[in-house]
Amino acid sequence: MDKKSLRKIVFSRRREASDLEIREKSRAIFEQITQNDSYRNASSVFCYMDHKHEVMTREFIEQCWNDGKKVAVPKVNGDIMNFYYIEYFGQLEPGIMGILEPITHCPGIVRNADHDEHALFIIPGVAFDEKRHRIGYGGGYYDKYQAEHTQHTTMAVAFEFQIFDAVPFDAHDICPQYLVTEKRVIH
Repeated sequence: MDKKSLRKIVFSRRREASDLEIREKSRAIFEQITQNDSYRNASSVFCYMDHKHEVMTREFIEQCWNDGKKVAVPKVNGDIMNFYYIEYFGQLEPGIMGILEPITHCPGIVRNADHDEHALFIIPGVAFDEKRHRIGYGGGYYDKYQAEHTQHTTMAVAFEFQIFDAVPFDAHDICPQYLVTEKRVIH
């Protein structure tokens, strides 16, 4: 099956899932992550802001703050994605496709986090296989970022309904070290 077809299937499944189902499965995913040594040992976490029934990240980000971790979220500028530390959700505004991004045009609000090479890196995706191959949204932002920042421990998060027997991948695609669903951790 091609990437376009897989995206269509997953987007349909996400739309069909109830808000409660998405919230409960997201909590189960992040409960597994917070029990992992990679999370426990991280002083900072780079995480996306969820959108349109992706694995929800807000409660997890709050947990990171409660656990004393710095949190950075992405902002896209053209074909480049950078991460910026935030200390509360009021430091975000709608960006590309309405996804919340750091307000970087206000001095003193957020700091660039890209120099923090030892952060735990939480990665979204549309579809995966059990070998941790990932299909994203087609922009290549996460692959480009990972290619330049190789020291992050990488954990992709997905619902079980996003896992397929095989997904197409290219030689330049970078697999996350872990794939975490509501039922398992694939390493």
